[in-house]
Amino acid sequence: MPAVGGIGPGTGKDYPGNLTPFVTVTCIVAAMGGLIFGYDIGISGGVTTMTPFLQKFFRSVWEKKEADKSKNQYCQYDSPTLTMFTSSLYLAALLSSIVASVVTRKLGRKLSMLFGGLLFFTGALINGFAKAVWMLIVGRMLLGFGIGFANQSVPLYLSEMAPYRFRGALNIGFQLSITIGILIANVLNYFFAKIKGGWGWRLSLGGAMVPALIITVGSLVLPDTPNSLIERGQTEEAKAKLKRIRGVDDVDEEFKDLVAASETSKLVEHPWRNLLQRKYRPHLTMAILIPFFQQLTGINVIMFYAPVLFSTIGFKDDAALMSAVITGVVNVGATVVSIYGVDKWGRRFLFLEGGVQMLICQAVVAACIGAKFGTSGNPGDLPKWYAIVVVLFICIYVAGFAWSWGPLGWLVPSEIFPLEIRSAAQSINVSINMLFTFVVAQVFLTMLCHLKFGLFLFFAFFVIVMSVFIYYFLPETKGIPIEEMNQVWKSHWYWSRFVEDLDYPNGGMEMGKGGQGVKEV
Repeated sequence: MPAVGGIGPGTGKDYPGNLTPFVTVTCIVAAMGGLIFGYDIGISGGVTTMTPFLQKFFRSVWEKKEADKSKNQYCQYDSPTLTMFTSSLYLAALLSSIVASVVTRKLGRKLSMLFGGLLFFTGALINGFAKAVWMLIVGRMLLGFGIGFANQSVPLYLSEMAPYRFRGALNIGFQLSITIGILIANVLNYFFAKIKGGWGWRLSLGGAMVPALIITVGSLVLPDTPNSLIERGQTEEAKAKLKRIRGVDDVDEEFKDLVAASETSKLVEHPWRNLLQRKYRPHLTMAILIPFFQQLTGINVIMFYAPVLFSTIGFKDDAALMSAVITGVVNVGATVVSIYGVDKWGRRFLFLEGGVQMLICQAVVAACIGAKFGTSGNPGDLPKWYAIVVVLFICIYVAGFAWSWGPLGWLVPSEIFPLEIRSAAQSINVSINMLFTFVVAQVFLTMLCHLKFGLFLFFAFFVIVMSVFIYYFLPETKGIPIEEMNQVWKSHWYWSRFVEDLDYPNGGMEMGKGGQGVKEV
């Protein structure tokens, strides 16, 4: 069997530094950038089950839903316009992440977050006051531009600010705020749907202005990362900032390494073209396949459309939104488990355990839905125990995702990229993530209509593929300091053929995207 693990902590430099209150608060504020993404995922699925919203903007869907009460439940929400409302955001995020790459590199991580917050705020404002479908779509696209900027800069910022021993836990703060955003959105949908007069959906969509304000104001008060300051030639300020962040005066060694990595990165004129070099093959593979697989776990299907899904399984609208709140709570709780375990148990263990858990749950949910709905999509009366079993296994599935592919899909790419290709590689990571989020959102309702319960088996197949990929091709990055991250690839049974000693002359003076390896504490 191939050697699939990583290496030990190495011969390593052990940079002095503490988890200071300053850096903790800074990382918490920055991680709030995930709220805008999470809030949107939660809100978009909820409003599409609100009858007044459907009657105003998607009347054909509402009429079909009413007419199909006793008929095929699989196809009641199958509408290209409704799907475009949900997924237009991800297309916009894909495009803006490419622009955000340049902004993040040239102007710093902070400014990229600020742009993200302002764009998201504008989109939320337009959606809250929308009078026609075109306003909804324009608003969604502005939200998408905002998310592209935030998802480009926040994981980068967190990885660069965090002391390497705590990088895993602090970086997962981003995923935690995504899950909190989803939960808040689900709770608000539940209450706003009850408002007399049918205008609650405006509050749901307009409410996105609140997380947008948090990240906008946050970006104005946050300090820039030392890496970013050095990249822009402000070395003295960077050194002072590094001392404050680490809580010690003895930062010379780490500072020297940051400057050396920055000098190396300045020699790279075309980071995009550089990504194609042979020595970056492992980095490029991970930047493409990890976000690709993350979307094909099927999680967004559950989170976008949890209310739609539960409504399809036979819950009433209210109960459907309540079930989505339950899955939201599970999502947050399991992400906290990941924060606790990522620097203790390692990335590979969580990836593989989560994969097995999701696979079992998808098989059970497919069997449950198949048994009751068959291929006709007409379940008749659904017993209460049946609905509880489906929700239970969906919750176990969500937990499996939330402590594995959810946070690690952002964390692992963020700790492996060298500084010279970091912004470009992160941009590819975000773009692939958004592209496949868009594709899955675009085709999900049509696939549900045609594949029926087989849709869960479709995603289960990909869970098997991605777990095999992780087992054989992803080395463990826990316990590897930043300047030795290339050792991970050099000692790997497969990637060693692409990465040679000559590639990194300084004993691997390669900056894992802000991303040091995480030493155990």
